[in-house]
Amino acid sequence: MTKMKRVWLAVLILCACVAVVVKAEVKLPALIGDHMVLQQGMPVRIWGQAEAGETVTVVFRGQKVSAAADAAGKWAVFLNPLPAGGPEQMTIAGKNKIVLSDVLVGEVWVASGQSNMQMAVKSVNNAEQEIAAANYPAIRLFEVKRVVADAPAEDVSGSWQVCSPETVPGTSAAGYFFSRHIHGARRVPVGLIHSSWGGTPAQSWTSRPALDAEPALKFISDDWDKILAAYPAAREKFDKQVAEWKQKAAAAKQDGKAAPAPPRPPAGPGHQNTPAGLYNAMIAPLTPYAIRGAIWYQGESNATPIHAFPYRRLFRLMIEDWRRAWGQGSFPFLFVQLANFKSNGNWPVLRESQTEALALRNTGMAVIIDIGESKNIHPKNKQDVGLRLGLAARAVAYGEDIVYSGPMFRQLTTEGNRLRVWFEHVGGGLLSRGSSELSGFTIAGKDLDFVAAQAVIEGDTVVVSSPGVKAPVAVRYAWEDDPGAANLINKAGLPASPFRAGEPIKP
Repeated sequence: MTKMKRVWLAVLILCACVAVVVKAEVKLPALIGDHMVLQQGMPVRIWGQAEAGETVTVVFRGQKVSAAADAAGKWAVFLNPLPAGGPEQMTIAGKNKIVLSDVLVGEVWVASGQSNMQMAVKSVNNAEQEIAAANYPAIRLFEVKRVVADAPAEDVSGSWQVCSPETVPGTSAAGYFFSRHIHGARRVPVGLIHSSWGGTPAQSWTSRPALDAEPALKFISDDWDKILAAYPAAREKFDKQVAEWKQKAAAAKQDGKAAPAPPRPPAGPGHQNTPAGLYNAMIAPLTPYAIRGAIWYQGESNATPIHAFPYRRLFRLMIEDWRRAWGQGSFPFLFVQLANFKSNGNWPVLRESQTEALALRNTGMAVIIDIGESKNIHPKNKQDVGLRLGLAARAVAYGEDIVYSGPMFRQLTTEGNRLRVWFEHVGGGLLSRGSSELSGFTIAGKDLDFVAAQAVIEGDTVVVSSPGVKAPVAVRYAWEDDPGAANLINKAGLPASPFRAGEPIKP
């Protein structure tokens, strides 16, 4: 054997030995790590990988549980329900030993959606002061890396961080303010798993089997198949646009002018709007982790003529899909209704579709029709968004007897030439904000020609009428993209949700 062959043989043997050692090591998913928060009061799964047949033992708070890795090298154990507290160490040992430090037990929430959930603390009102005050060592933040997958993934990229002025600037503002409220109200550690992506529709966050099982939503997959079929031509066109843009940008730079905006790439394989693409990559890997519930801020990308009305089925399907995947029953799911914003005319229907999800158990909705910005789709007041989600959590998830919602439409009755609107969640009484006059209501007869209505609060109801409508049958409230005049609230200061009643419900 030549010297060179002996060297290569030695290298191959070394690589084989290393491969065996690596294969034998116990490995953990990203969620199981230093600084994590485990969900209190329910069985907690700890899982990972090891060599097939290897016994892995987890020790935490006096509990010691073991399991053998299956043929695929996967193992999992469950810890019995734990009370809140910490920090403490956890040891996980097989042929190697891993010691996790600074582990807390408390409340774990998943925060997801599109850009208004993604919007960072550094971009909100009073950002400098909020960041400086964000010293909450018992709040832990986990940022899920934004990726797309064609099939359900087993892990995400990310790590737990202790909430501090150094770590909070880039995290979800709505999620942070929600966590801060829960931490203050419940006096326990809080873990926030933030998994969102701006500009994405709800179908990207729903599993493909769930979408395929719903005939009413088949058009979503069909439309995406058309996009994929058209992608080669669209990509070729885009490549030409990029070449032209580079020339124009170079010329602008040479002339000392600003470069033109680059062309946007077309949707296609691997795009974040792929149906189920974000569920596969950014939700499915989270589902083994025990949580209290989820908060959701999304809908803008579905507020289109085609999608706004079907969203009422899609959104409920997504919630049910997540609950099925986590296997924890009907865990609390809290969401934000779209704010006021001058848009394309489809936002009222989308808000109505969101409201329909309240028919599901353990759901709650934060109405923010009063704190949006007419010309900014990303309103900077995320403090009140987090507060209102927090109030919903305290009532829905924790059973506190508090006012957590603004007035919600209950029923409509006719009294001659007037209509009386009855509400739930009156919160001690109805009021008009900022004015003695109640505004935002319109009324119509059988012709459904809506006109501005006179609205008067009478007890826990609102009576609406108009001299020009002698036989009214229908009423609307805040039924605009940007209903700036709508001012119905309850005594807790929470705004009434937009609604329509007495007319056929259609797109």
